[in-house]
Amino acid sequence: MSRSAHPAGPRHADVLPEGHYTAPAEDLNALDPKVWAHTVGRDADGVVTVGGIAVTQLAEEYGTPAYVLDEADFRDRARAWRTAFGADADVFYAGKAFLSRAVVRWLHEEGLNLDVCSGGELATALSAGMPAERIAFHGNNKSPEEIERAVRAGVGRIVLDSFQEIVRVAHVAQTLGKRQRVQIRITVGVEAHTHEFIATAHEDQKFGIPLAGGQAAEAVRRALQLDGLEVIGIHSHIGSQIFDMSGFEVAAHRVVGLLKDIRDEHGVELPEIDLGGGLGIAYTSDDDPREPHEIAKALTEIVTRECEAARLATPRISVEPGRAIVGPTAFTLYEVGTVKPLDGLRTYVSVDGGMSDNIRTALYDAEYSVALASRTSDAEPMLVRVVGKHCESGDIVVKDAFLPGDLAPGDLIAVPATGAYCRSMASNYNHVLRPPVVAVRDGEARVIVRRETEEDLLRLDVG
Repeated sequence: MSRSAHPAGPRHADVLPEGHYTAPAEDLNALDPKVWAHTVGRDADGVVTVGGIAVTQLAEEYGTPAYVLDEADFRDRARAWRTAFGADADVFYAGKAFLSRAVVRWLHEEGLNLDVCSGGELATALSAGMPAERIAFHGNNKSPEEIERAVRAGVGRIVLDSFQEIVRVAHVAQTLGKRQRVQIRITVGVEAHTHEFIATAHEDQKFGIPLAGGQAAEAVRRALQLDGLEVIGIHSHIGSQIFDMSGFEVAAHRVVGLLKDIRDEHGVELPEIDLGGGLGIAYTSDDDPREPHEIAKALTEIVTRECEAARLATPRISVEPGRAIVGPTAFTLYEVGTVKPLDGLRTYVSVDGGMSDNIRTALYDAEYSVALASRTSDAEPMLVRVVGKHCESGDIVVKDAFLPGDLAPGDLIAVPATGAYCRSMASNYNHVLRPPVVAVRDGEARVIVRRETEEDLLRLDVG
């Protein structure tokens, strides 16, 4: 099917009450580099390209919807984090953001470690050749089978999330005749400036052991007494999509305070501190994330200052960027199916995907950008809501954005910054097939996660 420029389609001006929305001043054909992967641009015909390949070509070859991932951009960002923190710190890529065997190999080649939080993620990491000693195993409810697999494999650290898990991991390690390196995850009572569902350091949530009431100190006390465990440090994670560093400053102050108490009580200075991840990325032009070197400098200075005040040796710092690496490297490519103007409101643009390939808008009220990708247009902008094909009113991909007024069925549109938590959280709602992940680099494209087929769905249905 040809995806060249279409004749003018429905036009719909922004007719909401004055002052509610105003037409954008920027060129709708422009692509803000803050929200797009580094190699994304437009060719002489106005078609969006990535890694030297036009999206029209990708759509013809791989279909839509599809996640399109810029491999060079991914590697550049991974390398930037590794370089920013240097040899005296550890960078663990948070696999929950997006994980595949190709990604594991890229991380290994770029010198990053890997954070996993399930048996499936661990299996993916090991099958792709990530050395076990460079893997950290997270999770608030690891099964005995998952723990045994991790200990047998020799993972570099297990992050303990509860009192029961302290005993569970110690028992498995002793049974296997091993001494497992562990960190203890604590909640420090910091309310990160983020959505309540992704804030993780206040006391009233499922992760970690509270610092308040002496619970974290008691967890350390018990872990230090068990022969199967080698306690190497404290772990703290305050949330996700964070731009304000002040939360990390408070968290570091409280974690270092615990390290001081451990030294004073046990005569032990734990050698590591993990401040987690959660650093934000630009989903829209209004977002202003920090560069890795700025984050590294700020976190290192915070920890060093707090340790000097407590008269502690500065521990080795670990961080866990996931979204900050993979998020900006990918966009989702859709084909427009219907364009439905609603007078006095907005235009609904329905695409061939939706909440099954990006649940974040429905789940977190997340905001995204969108661009007409298969051509450029000089038409007047119209206010749109990009929605999916699922049987839910909340099936929204982009809540409010502007697209050209001549947008028509058959056009390709692209939603940037979908590399993190979109394919990872994808579903088969309405038995819709999950899209492929297509990696592009230097004019070549390849599938690293294939599109599901109806045979895949029926194979699991054994009834």
